[in-house]
Amino acid sequence: MSQTNAERVRTLAQNLVEILASYEEELMALERDVPATGQLRRAVGIALAESCYLITDHALTQAEWGPPAEGPARRGG
Repeated sequence: MSQTNAERVRTLAQNLVEILASYEEELMALERDVPATGQLRRAVGIALAESCYLITDHALTQAEWGPPAEGPARRGG
């Protein structure tokens, strides 16, 4: 993805977060009275989480997210 496209994606994701955040708050309040709206609230929450992920910097590769290959977790042996 080119830098311009990446910036556009971030901008759209930020707009989506702004819009969906208020809906999620309303759905949380509604869920107390109508538990069946829980699935919709969770779906909105997932969309928010995905949008937040797109806003963050993707400079790290997925392999860098895990624990180091050399360390306490690997020495248990």
